[in-house]
Amino acid sequence: MTSYKIVSTNRVGAGSYYRISHDSTSTKTSMTFGLFLPSRFATNIEESAINKENAPVIYWLSGLTCDDTNFAMKAGAFSHAERENVALVMPDTSPRGDDVPNVDSYDLGVGAGFYVNATEEPYSKHYHMYTYVTEELPALLESQFNIGKHGLRSITGHSMGGHGALTIALKDTNKSWVSVSAFSPICNPTKCPWGDKAFKAYLGSVDAGLAHDATVLLSEASGATVYDEILIEQGADDNFLSGGQLFPENLVEAAKKVGQKVTLNMRDGYDHSYYFIASFIGDHIAFHAKRLRSKYAEILALESSSSLDFSVTTGKKITCQAMVARAPKQPLTLETITVDVPRKGEVRVKVMANALCHTDVYTLDGHDPEGLFPSILGHEAGCIVESVGEGVTSVKPGDHVIPCYTPQCAAPACIFCQSPKTNLCPVIRGTQGKGLMPDGTSRFKDKDGNPIYHFMGCST
Repeated sequence: MTSYKIVSTNRVGAGSYYRISHDSTSTKTSMTFGLFLPSRFATNIEESAINKENAPVIYWLSGLTCDDTNFAMKAGAFSHAERENVALVMPDTSPRGDDVPNVDSYDLGVGAGFYVNATEEPYSKHYHMYTYVTEELPALLESQFNIGKHGLRSITGHSMGGHGALTIALKDTNKSWVSVSAFSPICNPTKCPWGDKAFKAYLGSVDAGLAHDATVLLSEASGATVYDEILIEQGADDNFLSGGQLFPENLVEAAKKVGQKVTLNMRDGYDHSYYFIASFIGDHIAFHAKRLRSKYAEILALESSSSLDFSVTTGKKITCQAMVARAPKQPLTLETITVDVPRKGEVRVKVMANALCHTDVYTLDGHDPEGLFPSILGHEAGCIVESVGEGVTSVKPGDHVIPCYTPQCAAPACIFCQSPKTNLCPVIRGTQGKGLMPDGTSRFKDKDGNPIYHFMGCST
């Protein structure tokens, strides 16, 4: 087990920001990284916590002269991450320590690791930032904090860190990253002074740096790594843009040739600073969060489908937990209930994710004239079919479904089912309004054997 030390903890809004140090096998030094955890994943940091939820994470790679704290203090990103329910991890830009070689220059040595594995002396012993970011740090986060497991991670960065984000994502052949973006990235480092200096010092030649040049990597892309979109922010008044260090136009041109979508937002009036980053970081966190949520849904679906064996429950009564509404204007109570086997025309499902609707609240508040208690509310959910009753052929166990509170009989004589304007089929409306299934009975019982009413035919 990799050991680590929490250096400091700060409450930020509803979430928490940590600085964490550990001994690195990649750099052979102590490394410190920043970690922001939104409130949803607060217990992931606790060693004693069990059943830690897999937290989606965005890696932020900082630029020249920065350490692990600059982004945390200046970007204003944490409120956006809290809103989107994603963690943020902020590694250092290089190894540090008395034994780490350095030069008196802002663009080489400490604070300027360039996210490569150095092969040249005196840097080859410690400057292995590529391995640190792509292998060691993800392994630590996954094993100790349950963060970013199953590839639930995205990457972004600024300037040198934007170069790192792009090249790490484009070099990846294992689909380790869900999405990639960058602020003011060094897009073609083999053609600029920063890259020329770094590649000669760390790798021995500029040609050796071709393997870490985003424009070159994209030009040679064979489709092994495909992103639906690469998002880039660039300040139009950036002095490093006009100074020949960044070359976003070269990346865009290479992307066009291979069919990779790149969105380059040229922002008038903005420079290379953290003021620029702070202005648009919310857009980038939302960009990644949207894709991470989609990936998370895929993971959950696969895990659910592969781990559920419905043969042991089919044809039997089951017990499960439910939030029961016992009376109007009263808090819901978590109870263990019994669910009967599905009868003719019925489907029993396992609820994987659900949501509240104003209709549920309307009933719980006592405004619904058909509201019955005790009942199990809810009619919006994502479910997996567990078993089906007699005559059901439209779905089978294992199917992923969304319940609909008004099923359609589809009979030719039903004017509602045949109407292009409505699907409010009235065939089972009578029993549904009474909190019962079509045969006039309930499938739910509480721990004392008393029936519990259904809600809109779903009770998710």
